Amino acid sequence: MPGKFYEDLEPGLTFHHSLGRTITEADNVLFCSLTMNTQPLHLNEDFASKTQYGQRIVNGLLTMSLVVGITVSDLTDSTIIANLGYENVKHPNPVFHGDTIYADTTVVSRRESKSRPTAASSR
Repeated sequence: MPGKFYEDLEPGLTFHHSLGRTITEADNVLFCSLTMNTQPLHLNEDFASKTQYGQRIVNGLLTMSLVVGITVSDLTDSTIIANLGYENVKHPNPVFHGDTIYADTTVVSRRESKSRPTAASSR
């Protein structure tokens, strides 16, 4: 079933996404390589072992991208034109190799596009 349309996304509605994904070391190294992120906290075990985390942590943008991807089949599959932006993104806890990510989405508000008023409509 495709994703939801504007009129389906009522404020207060919560989606409990059934997909989950375990992040591997290979995922993290590949993502860092593709994005040219050489931060040793993500890639250098010796360096990371001396930090407060005691080990490498997963690139936060990989975690965010994964969460967005987990939501696609329930929310935007075949119904979205483009992401307009991300606001107020926080990474409250580190993610480590081997952690499994699950996500819930709650619609907090909605608005029609001012620049593309015909884009909000549907089917």
